[in-house]
Amino acid sequence: MGRELSRFKTIATKVTNGERITDDDALFLFECRDLLAVGELAAFANHRINGKRVFFNVNRHINHTNICVNRCKFCAFSKTADEPGAYCYDLEEIRNRAIEAAEQGATEIHIVGGLHPDLPFDFYLEMLRTVRQVSETLHVKAFTAVEIDYLAKIAGLSLAETLGELKLAGLGSLPGGGAEILRQEIRDQLCPEKISGERWLEIMKDVHLSGLKSNATMLYGHVESYSDRVDHMRRLRMLQDETGGFQVFIPLAFQKENNPLGHLKNPMSGGVDDLMTLAIARLYLDNFANIKAYWVMLGEKIAQTSLCFGVNDLDGTVVEEKIGHDAGAGSPQLMTKDDIVSLISKAGRCPVERDTLYNVIRAY
Repeated sequence: MGRELSRFKTIATKVTNGERITDDDALFLFECRDLLAVGELAAFANHRINGKRVFFNVNRHINHTNICVNRCKFCAFSKTADEPGAYCYDLEEIRNRAIEAAEQGATEIHIVGGLHPDLPFDFYLEMLRTVRQVSETLHVKAFTAVEIDYLAKIAGLSLAETLGELKLAGLGSLPGGGAEILRQEIRDQLCPEKISGERWLEIMKDVHLSGLKSNATMLYGHVESYSDRVDHMRRLRMLQDETGGFQVFIPLAFQKENNPLGHLKNPMSGGVDDLMTLAIARLYLDNFANIKAYWVMLGEKIAQTSLCFGVNDLDGTVVEEKIGHDAGAGSPQLMTKDDIVSLISKAGRCPVERDTLYNVIRAY
């Protein structure tokens, strides 16, 4: 016990002095399980960067299709074209959803979908143009690194050329999905058909070098170990040192319904682990300004509690998210702006509405 306390104090001193903690330090924090001590340290680190501000935005998710050539074992969203429940929105449907979003005051459209075997590259360009035509003030955050890789293949273009075409059509930034766990041994168990972790990082590097910002995610609570989580964050921290292109880190809690991995009973999963993961992310990822609690997968109560554990972003209003909910997420499909402002205020924090690129729209 004394040795553990001494180790924790050493890590706390590093954080207090603004020094970078090591992989071994992060692994120790996961294994020590002293949630309150780790949370207090993460709250200190976050306050130094963000004060009491907690960001949110008014956004709308459009999951344009669930038809996908991949069959990731953790996914309850993907379908083949002939399966019950398979769908693909046409451009008019996408336009209507964008119009609804604009009327509701959204500043962002978030587009992620399956790797559809039949849609041509031009469809994706037209989808971007369609949203941009609805309102020039709508920022389009679209396509994971996995989708970008797929689009480059179907277009027969280089990665740089693909990004150039998408930018011209209206792409403003990228979400962080598809990272899952970057270590290949775990990836082989989760999503053997998906691009490698190295390829995900390579694409994100090119995205950043093209002038676009992106998010970064980590799917946790399935077959990975604490060491795998630390390795994942290490790779993100290294790329962020190089490009500075990541805006926010978003740990995504594994949802176990309706997928082949749902039978797993991971002893690490649960609310305590959610808070610990967010807190350690804040301490380890010292070059990320923002750590997000994705309330869609965590639920509102854990997301609110996380604001005392180093978190400074709660995503947005979302509206009609399908991927997490198909896997059993018990959260509502949307939160209103008033709901989010109230949730943040009741946690003793200061709500700040932002745009996609973290420019302040309004502080409450």
